[in-house]
Amino acid sequence: MNQPILPGSAPSGDNDQADGVDPQSVSRRDFMVAAGTVAGAVAVGVPAMSVAATDPDMARAPRVQRVGLTVNGVRRDLSIDARQSLLDVLRENLQLTGTKKGCNQGACGACTVLVNGRRIVSCLALAALYDGADVQTIEGLASGDTLHPLQAAFIDHEGFQCGFCTSGQIMSGVACIIEGHARSPREVQYWMSGNICRCGAYRGITAAIAEVGAKGAAS
Repeated sequence: MNQPILPGSAPSGDNDQADGVDPQSVSRRDFMVAAGTVAGAVAVGVPAMSVAATDPDMARAPRVQRVGLTVNGVRRDLSIDARQSLLDVLRENLQLTGTKKGCNQGACGACTVLVNGRRIVSCLALAALYDGADVQTIEGLASGDTLHPLQAAFIDHEGFQCGFCTSGQIMSGVACIIEGHARSPREVQYWMSGNICRCGAYRGITAAIAEVGAKGAAS
C-alpha cells in the first residue's frame, strides 16, 4: 500500500521547557534528516560526498552510472545520473510520460509503477538501486489495441476526471487486485488510500477496481 509520508513535527524551541520536552532530545525531523544523509552517503559513496562538499564544481557534476532495466518487457541499458529517481529516468530518459510527477514527495501516488510485481512510488526510488529490475508502467499495461480490464473498467465507471492521477490509480489498482486486496469496495478504499484524486473521482475508481477484482482479472 502506498501510504503518504507525513512530515514529523519538531518541538518549538520557544516552548521546549514549558512543554516538558528535553531540548537536547532528537526530534523525528532530526532523525529523518540524519537517516536521509546516511542513505545518501551509501548511495553515492562517502568520498564523493566529501569532495562535493568542498568543491562546488564537483557537487554540480553528474555522476554517471550504468543501469539495466527491463521496462514493459523490453531490456533497456542506460547511462544515468546517479542522483536520478526512477520516475525521472522513465519520463526523461525513456520518454514514458504516462507516469506522472505530482507531489514528487511520495504522498499522492500519481507516479506509481510496478517493480518486480510490487507497486512503488517511483519519485522516491533511486534508479541506481534498481539495476536489473523489471518495471511495468501504464504504457505496458494494454495488449496492443486491447485495453487491460482495469483500464476498460475505469472508462465504464468514469473513474477519472482530469486524468492526471489516472495512470497511478490504475497501476496501484492492478497491484491491489494482485495482492488480494480488492474483495470489497471498503477493502479497495483502504488499500488505495495512498493514491489521491484531487477531482474526487473515488466512487468510480473504487467501483472499477472492485469489479475487476471480483472477476480476478488483474493480469
